[in-house]
Amino acid sequence: MRPPVLLVIAHGSRDPRHASTVEALVRRVRSSRPELSVEIAFLDFNTPSVPRVLERLALEGVEDVIALPLLLTRAFHAKSDIPAVLREASARLPRLRIHQAKVLGPSPLLLAALERRLREAGLREADKRSTGLVLASAGSTDPEAIAVIANIARELRRTGWCAVRPAFASALLPRTDEVVRSLRTDGFERVAVAPYVIAPGRLPDRIAEGARTADVLADVLGPAPELARLLVERYEQALPALVGGRMAAFV
Repeated sequence: MRPPVLLVIAHGSRDPRHASTVEALVRRVRSSRPELSVEIAFLDFNTPSVPRVLERLALEGVEDVIALPLLLTRAFHAKSDIPAVLREASARLPRLRIHQAKVLGPSPLLLAALERRLREAGLREADKRSTGLVLASAGSTDPEAIAVIANIARELRRTGWCAVRPAFASALLPRTDEVVRSLRTDGFERVAVAPYVIAPGRLPDRIAEGARTADVLADVLGPAPELARLLVERYEQALPALVGGRMAAFV
């Protein structure tokens, strides 16, 4: 039996760095699992779109697709936009069985990717004891997504950081620059900013702007090896529901 295709669904952006970063991440997945067929589609701004990719796969005789939202939290796009697009495609392409996998977060692999980016930015393990960390995410009005960010901050704090405080690029306060200033006021010797975002774009640029007075700004998660492993993990977790149940499911 042909393995289900892994369809990675990214939001998309007018910023060309966004699509190139998603493509780099998918190349890493393909390299690690060459037996898998991995496709990319975008919700907006970039091509190919989700409907076009699904139509092509159906024409090629593909029967099973695992659609993986390239999202860190389960908010509006995971709960509304993507399920709606997949339902519409499923209705038009009845021979194509589609299952929406879980979003990427939360996961220990994401914490490991954040730590990797901070190390690459120059922070050592011993620096945690004197560094205040800003966990800067895109932001959301969804309570579930907000709770996930708060929990990630707590998990990072347990790894040895003397302080970890969330900041948001949109929807919520405080902003990155406000949290950097508050950590300075509280007397932290060093302040670092860790963007909890996958690819460059407007909101990550806003995070970087807010981090101008920080000592360290880590890179976005991008094609980190931990992120590539997580994509495969979510794919494998979704297999029983699709292959065993032989029916589309939208979560």
